Amino acid sequence: MSDLIIGEDGLARPVWAAADPLLRKYYDTEWGMPVRTEQGVFERLSLEAFQSGLSWRTILAKRESFREAFAGFEPEAVAAFGDEDVTRLVADARIVRNRAKILATISNARATVALREDAEVDGGLAGLVWSYRPAFTPAPRSLAEVPTSSPQSEALARRLRRLGFRFVGPTTLFALMEAIGIVDTHLVGSHRRGSSGIWS
Repeated sequence: MSDLIIGEDGLARPVWAAADPLLRKYYDTEWGMPVRTEQGVFERLSLEAFQSGLSWRTILAKRESFREAFAGFEPEAVAAFGDEDVTRLVADARIVRNRAKILATISNARATVALREDAEVDGGLAGLVWSYRPAFTPAPRSLAEVPTSSPQSEALARRLRRLGFRFVGPTTLFALMEAIGIVDTHLVGSHRRGSSGIWS
């Protein structure tokens, strides 16, 4: 069985994005497209951390609730969250009520704000993450060929941990790199392959 499915519109998509309308829209319009703003990268990093151990479909369905609960993922606003906010978030059934991940998101917001003043980092969180773009992108022909980490995601994980970030393992960061266009893991033959404009 092929890992690509031709839809009613004649376009080829991977199995995971072919049937569910929410996943299909995300795949067709957003996944793998460049995100270069601090707020955009912080949101994706936060959602990838919340996704750990869960399905991306679950996170995507709760995305607007996450945005409302976390002040639109504006780093300064989240960095200012205190104990009352943690209590509020742990009680919010619309999001993933994992205390460790909630605390990590707040901690990561503070680390993101601190990066703005780091003389060794050009462009804050977004600039740092994009600086780990590899020289080549994978070109998988099947889902089995899609990597789950890379030397760059491993190096970025080490760097972010040193800077105080949490829930930033190599697998989580490779998923982030896929989501924001740093690598293109659209299957060869997918109608989205190369759509980011980053890789020919």
